[in-house]
Amino acid sequence: MLSIRNHRLVGDHVAFRATPNTGGALKPRYLVLHYTAGSSAASSIESLCTKKPQGNASAHLVLARDGAITQLAPLNVVTWHAGISQWLGVEGLNQASIGVEIDNAGPMSQVGDRYVAWFGREYPASEVLMAAHKHGGPVRPWHAYTAVQIERCLELAELLVQHYGLQDVLGHDDIARGRKQDPGPAFPLASIATRALGRGDDAPSRFVVTTDGLNIRKGPDAGADPVAPPLARGVLLRLLEPGSRWSRVEVEGPSDVEGWVHNNFIVAVKEAPRSLRPRERPTPPKRAKTKAAPKPAPRRAKRAASR
Repeated sequence: MLSIRNHRLVGDHVAFRATPNTGGALKPRYLVLHYTAGSSAASSIESLCTKKPQGNASAHLVLARDGAITQLAPLNVVTWHAGISQWLGVEGLNQASIGVEIDNAGPMSQVGDRYVAWFGREYPASEVLMAAHKHGGPVRPWHAYTAVQIERCLELAELLVQHYGLQDVLGHDDIARGRKQDPGPAFPLASIATRALGRGDDAPSRFVVTTDGLNIRKGPDAGADPVAPPLARGVLLRLLEPGSRWSRVEVEGPSDVEGWVHNNFIVAVKEAPRSLRPRERPTPPKRAKTKAAPKPAPRRAKRAASR
């Protein structure tokens, strides 16, 4: 079982190797998952722990195909895994997230019945998944993750979310859309995020408009036509589809207005835990009214033994 002690991961098959590629103090809000796109966990660790003239990268954790984890930096220190990125108004996710690199070759090329990674290694069909990326593109081969990697990643995500109170579990492709594709369609990101965050039965996240005259549009672009009059400050929204710059939302109330708004002008509404929400508090049972017991009749004086 994994645990965290002084921002260091503790547990079976966990090692530590310090990377020089770190920044300042980190107060994480998100967990960001990546694939290494490398030939092995060892080669990826070596690269992430090397100081180069330029293009230095790092992450907090590397998850090997056999489930072993190597930590490269304390979980309260910035690492360089996200690059140019944004999510719900946050620019530069290095400053706001824990990064996990999962050993995986990523997308492959198909040559006849052969599947070849960008670095030239051929993989058997049993380690390949044919799929299209969720953000578009053709069906193509992707390196499959191992069952133990997925199980270990779920355990890790649940621990990190609980320990640091993280707001979301994201892919690199979510925060750098169009620039990155990892962890890719072979990884069950939505399932991991749902289980780690305990969102299985939750309603969509709620947001509030923070400016006057916010346009809600037909598409995620400032040039898209509005679908309704501008929204006033304080209007409540339900999140339908999050994005790095724009999110699809539904206006709360009887109007059924749905469209896209810019993330810079909405903020999440913190809701009370389910156990504290007034509508879900159990109503104490009414105490049944009971009639007062009749007073006992006064005792009659004992009659004399003889008349």
